[in-house]
Amino acid sequence: MPIHDQGYRRYGGTRTAVGHAWQVMTRAGVLSIISNRKFLGLMLFAWAPFVVRAVQIYVASNFQQASFLAPKGETFREFLDQQGAFVFFVTIYVGAGLIANDRRANALQLYLSKPMTSAEYIAGKLAILFLFLVSVTFLPAMMLLLTQAIFAGSLTFVSNNLYLLPAITLFSLAQVLLASTTMLALSSLSKSSRFVAVMYAGLFFFTTALFNALRGITGKTTFAWLSPTAALEQLGDVIFRLPPRYQLPPSIAGVTVLVLIAASFYILHRRVRGVEIVT
Repeated sequence: MPIHDQGYRRYGGTRTAVGHAWQVMTRAGVLSIISNRKFLGLMLFAWAPFVVRAVQIYVASNFQQASFLAPKGETFREFLDQQGAFVFFVTIYVGAGLIANDRRANALQLYLSKPMTSAEYIAGKLAILFLFLVSVTFLPAMMLLLTQAIFAGSLTFVSNNLYLLPAITLFSLAQVLLASTTMLALSSLSKSSRFVAVMYAGLFFFTTALFNALRGITGKTTFAWLSPTAALEQLGDVIFRLPPRYQLPPSIAGVTVLVLIAASFYILHRRVRGVEIVT
């Protein structure tokens, strides 16, 4: 029997360029999640408000008696407000286990021992949640604007409200980045996805309750910065050129959102490492 030389041979396959490994992780994560029927049911439910609004626009465009249902600029702000509930549930469903499950299985060391940096790992995980949240905020809001133009048969509404294009984009981006980075940071702190979900819900409800308590005691809404949700609402009103609903300066609301996103990235930078350092 011939004995073949099993010595060193150069790798003959293709090499993925540095900085592209996160795409593999994102693709695998998205395919894994959309194969779950319960999640698909949640996504269909999240698109129900779009269908209702589309019917509203159709009726307003085709029946003179229902012209009072015609959309305005604030209609799109209200729509994104309604989608906030689905952002909450999708964030918990998709994001709670993104890093926690890898930590429980000690997979971080495996991932980061390959030609993958911690930045690529974070980008890959973040992109999974980002894509699903965009699909329940930015995408249906833009499709609603397109639906209005199709049913009306003209671009008059769009040209008269051209600010809606950057407003929808900017607010959706703030809404999605705040939710996704916060959840990913919490997911990096634990090995239990259930505990992460409880922490995220607790952070959401506790800060809102704290703000409402101070609002009831002082009669002022200047403490809206204590609640990420309230700060985001205040920022959204300004972006959509509506009167702010709280007494909080819009600049403070913007700084609150930016600080939370920056703090989440700092936590991810400290927690996502190939070797866990115990001090």
